[in-house]
Amino acid sequence: MDVMNSFQATNGNGAYDDDGHAKRTGTVKSAVAHIITAVIGSGVLSLAWSTAQLGWIGGPITLLCLATVNYVSSCLLSDCYRTPDSVTGKRNYSYMDAVKVNLGNTSRWLAGFLQFVALYGSCIAYVITTATSISAILKSNCFHKEGHKALCDYGVKLYMVVFGVVEILVSFIPDLHNMAWLSVVAAIMSFTYSFIGLGLGIATVIKNGRFLGTITGVETSKVADKIWLVFQALGDIAFAYPFSVLLFEIQDTLKSSPPENQSMKKAARIGISIQTFLFLCCGCFGYAAFGSPAPGNLLTGFGFYEPFWLIDIANVCIIVHLVGGYQIYCQPIYNVADRWKSRKFPNSGFMNNFYKVKLPLLPKFHFNLFRFCFRTIFVMSTTGFAILFPYFNQVLGVIGALLFWPLTIHFPVEMYIVQKKIEAWSRKWIVLRIFSFCCFFVTLGGLVGSLQGIIIQKLH
Repeated sequence: MDVMNSFQATNGNGAYDDDGHAKRTGTVKSAVAHIITAVIGSGVLSLAWSTAQLGWIGGPITLLCLATVNYVSSCLLSDCYRTPDSVTGKRNYSYMDAVKVNLGNTSRWLAGFLQFVALYGSCIAYVITTATSISAILKSNCFHKEGHKALCDYGVKLYMVVFGVVEILVSFIPDLHNMAWLSVVAAIMSFTYSFIGLGLGIATVIKNGRFLGTITGVETSKVADKIWLVFQALGDIAFAYPFSVLLFEIQDTLKSSPPENQSMKKAARIGISIQTFLFLCCGCFGYAAFGSPAPGNLLTGFGFYEPFWLIDIANVCIIVHLVGGYQIYCQPIYNVADRWKSRKFPNSGFMNNFYKVKLPLLPKFHFNLFRFCFRTIFVMSTTGFAILFPYFNQVLGVIGALLFWPLTIHFPVEMYIVQKKIEAWSRKWIVLRIFSFCCFFVTLGGLVGSLQGIIIQKLH
């Protein structure tokens, strides 16, 4: 009782939340910024290719269906942030915490392993993609200056190292609560390069004088080849949407009034609507501009030539966006490390002491030795993997296919059933099971398509 009275006295000034943490100040707007930063990656530029495989009917319908699936999954997860009651229960600070409370410790470790594989893989892919964008800028400027027949070839390893150094510096931002401004900047960048791709697509359609493409999409000589391409396109679109591995960290930044689950559902609805609009625009106008030969990256479809400055701006925006996106994806791992060191070594100065540091031209910030060492090693490891395996993006499609169903569908459905105490074979139970079953087959098709795509690339 004395401890509770002491906490209430401390909390009397409103500086702390009900769990003793610093008062959360996040809003729907900041949550939307985090969501957009996480989900509208440079992968939006590949959707023209996916739409080309599905055609004018299958492409837009698939985009809308998978947006609905992602929204339903987000709503199920947001109700599991607090347990056992969605409004007044105990907070679950991470995906692993929620799985442990609802499904047990074994499921928790499985979910945690899958989540960290997804997050770590995404960080490696961001290093590769950023270096590729830097190389594309140099190549574009070289062609403009030296002529289109010049030998403009630039490596990417140096730029991976530069990106790693930048991420080490940005990792001084303590956590997601202090990162709203970075997410806003990253979100603006994602809008910018998406609209540049959209604008170039519209300009190409006007230049062509007509919409290219067909109702059924890319035509192949063999039915089997068409099926593989459809599966691969389904996988690419399905894995472009989810942010389930980050949802709890985003929801944990929100103010408790109105209830966090209500704010999170609203943020998810807005964020997914914006995401779907951009996906439809870039996918459909990219397909309309190029037809069946639509490129894997919409920007490269316009060449590295003219307008070279506009392509450069788009790539700069991709780079800035990925700086913020990298931090969003590594925060759950950083948070687990911070909670682990506080729990295991509560009396260690190296682990827990913070020092105020003031550098020229920068505001004061708090410095912790363990946090600096862990985060630096983490960034160095992702950079090292990117340098050693520069074609990791191809493998990431397979990893995404493997992780989509368990993290975005299976665990959210199972947790929701337990949290809401839904009876077996009731109407809601049957609907949720059918939902999970159908998504499993989409995942299976995407996995098979991704594997087949990698095999074909290696053979050629």
